[in-house]
Amino acid sequence: MRRSRYGTHLFLVVMSVMWLAPLLWTLYTSLRPKQTTDKYGYWSLHGPLTLDNFTTAWSQGRLPTYFLNSIYTTVPAVLLTLALASMMAFAVSRYTWKFNLTLLILFTAGNMLPPQVLAAPLFQMFKHVPLPYSLSTSGSLLDTYYAVIAVEVAFQLGFCTFVLSNYMKTLPAELTEAALVDGAGVWRQFRRIIMPLTRPALAALGTLQVIWLYNDFFWPLLFIQSGDRLPITTGVNSLQGQFLQDYNLIAAGATITVIPTLIVYLALQRHFVAGLTLGASKG
Repeated sequence: MRRSRYGTHLFLVVMSVMWLAPLLWTLYTSLRPKQTTDKYGYWSLHGPLTLDNFTTAWSQGRLPTYFLNSIYTTVPAVLLTLALASMMAFAVSRYTWKFNLTLLILFTAGNMLPPQVLAAPLFQMFKHVPLPYSLSTSGSLLDTYYAVIAVEVAFQLGFCTFVLSNYMKTLPAELTEAALVDGAGVWRQFRRIIMPLTRPALAALGTLQVIWLYNDFFWPLLFIQSGDRLPITTGVNSLQGQFLQDYNLIAAGATITVIPTLIVYLALQRHFVAGLTLGASKG
């Protein structure tokens, strides 16, 4: 028994070191001046530590603008995904009808397709979808937040529907049956009974969705061409010079981008753990 515990602890320690080592070294690199790393190398421990890279990255890299752009895409995408997924999960988990299982499989199967396969078709489709110039400077869905939000919602909807439907199936059926006897309609059952009981699962999914969508690099890079509309994960590329790479500055910018997701996780940690625990105990 002790040997198995020692083995488990050793495995966890090794995995923790492997996970934290790149992050800690990135933080250390961001605190070192470029002149120091040029002189001693990136794998050295010589030289002073300073916050100059962070101030330069914040001002030179226009990070405040990119942070706002990330908010414009992440918040609507997360809210829309959770709202649509909860409605779909309620339909397939609380009611029995002919195509509920088939529809759930179709939603889930969408996650099996690599996003890169759909990159070219989606780009061409958005290019030919007209929008008024009051909503889009390109006259189409390209180079707009709407394109990124639509794709993010479409790709995350299947996973969230699958998780929420499994969670809702664990809720007693007598709750909605009693509400139906009392005269509550479908919408009232969903809004007043099921949704309050699903808050832990929504908090856990919301935390994951914020982290995933905020850190997404591929779709914003594909659909947004204007530099002043890029989100933070894509906009941090502006810290790269054309002929000279300042990896200390890039490391500082990358470290700054982690702060919002860390704050969200710490703020929702209790609800996140509660959602995972309840899902596991009821499964």
